[in-house]
Amino acid sequence: MTTNPDNQKPVEPSDVEAGTETSTFSTITQRWKREETIKKASPITRGLSLIFSLLAFVIMVSNKHGPGRNFDEYEEYRYLLAIAILASLYTAWQTFVHLSKRDFFDRRTSILLDFSGDQIVAYLLISAASSAIPLTNRFREGQDNIFTDSAASAITMAVLAFVSLALSALFSGYKLSSTHSFV
Repeated sequence: MTTNPDNQKPVEPSDVEAGTETSTFSTITQRWKREETIKKASPITRGLSLIFSLLAFVIMVSNKHGPGRNFDEYEEYRYLLAIAILASLYTAWQTFVHLSKRDFFDRRTSILLDFSGDQIVAYLLISAASSAIPLTNRFREGQDNIFTDSAASAITMAVLAFVSLALSALFSGYKLSSTHSFV
């Protein structure tokens, strides 16, 4: 039997053990809830990234408004289009894999590919958006028209796709760190 220093009453060993069991139980249930939230949030963020990258692709492809106002005349916009296509394909594949619940690779390889792919595609999305922003700003200094508005919309969709894929990368990183087989 030990003495509690605050009020000098004896503390029974069973009281100490009971408190530990309760805190351990709540810790375990909190972890389960967190893992369930991550399981639900990961496909949602990938789905949002798919929607945003598809929108960036469609908006940029439809941005043809006559000579000097076609997206394919500017390499920054072509780069944004290429990365939007790549991001759409990647997130469509990841969404398919999650919804089909099929294992194409073993669990360890799958988690590693998710994490790496999310990081690479997110970096490419922000890179493409940041390369197209200065060109759009330069065009907007001269005049603001439907061509620059469409370009700005496609850039915005690419940035939103980046944000949702970056969140997905955080979830993938959590899954990677919680897998004990990597240590």
